[in-house]
Amino acid sequence: MTTEPSPNARRRALARQARDAFPSMGVFAIRNLASGRVRVKTSRNVPGSINRIGFELRQGTHPDKLLQAEWNALGSNRFRMEVLEFVKQRTDPAFDYAAELMLLETLYTAELTQGENL
Repeated sequence: MTTEPSPNARRRALARQARDAFPSMGVFAIRNLASGRVRVKTSRNVPGSINRIGFELRQGTHPDKLLQAEWNALGSNRFRMEVLEFVKQRTDPAFDYAAELMLLETLYTAELTQGENL
């Protein structure tokens, strides 16, 4: 007869697993579908950042005043937020994730905003 872990033990194990998981860091884009303007951003928690930006825009409190004005004028259905790339976990403990994020932001900005005045 096998014994199942208690619900509390299972909950603690899942919480520990989530806490110890590699964060979903990477680069994402905010696209204005009407104008074609693209903003490239990086984060150490991409889903959280996308949720925060969406919340700020819906509340009218986003610090990027031009983005907020465009959102207010056009509406949420004229914008898309999409993940461009997640950073993979490296085995080297000295790997510089901050530098990797900066490089990805530079590369994607150059690729997606060619000729655009930001």
